[in-house]
Amino acid sequence: MTLPRSPVGCPMDSLLRLLMGPWTTYILWVLSSDGPTRFGALKRRVPGVSAKVLTERLRMLEEAGVIYREYEPTIPPKVTYGLAPRGEELREILAQLNAIALRWQEADGAASGTYVCVPGRPEPDGTEPEGAEPEEAENPTVARRRTGAAK
Repeated sequence: MTLPRSPVGCPMDSLLRLLMGPWTTYILWVLSSDGPTRFGALKRRVPGVSAKVLTERLRMLEEAGVIYREYEPTIPPKVTYGLAPRGEELREILAQLNAIALRWQEADGAASGTYVCVPGRPEPDGTEPEGAEPEEAENPTVARRRTGAAK
């Protein structure tokens, strides 16, 4: 578990180099919001990211000890990613960033509060977004974990 090296030797610089890579913070936000997630589901939850870049970001975060990778040798292989203890330390910070983003969006009058950063998540007032399906329908893995149902 290592952070990227900082040319100036500053721990904050190392942490920011890790978190500010393309898609990195959004990937962490999705894992923080959804819990352990399989690769395909994660790719769908981060619209616009290529499989190559997602793989690179996940490997980098795993190497830094921020996320874990769980591999099950099934057919097809089942690979699940989730927040490791270092990643859990970021959960509150990510929630605070989300609160700031929502405030700024409201202040800017953007999309009149109808945009939801993570599809299927409740609106700031606690209501479900228009056209959203329940989380279980969107992420069957989460539903199986909650109910204990087999695949």
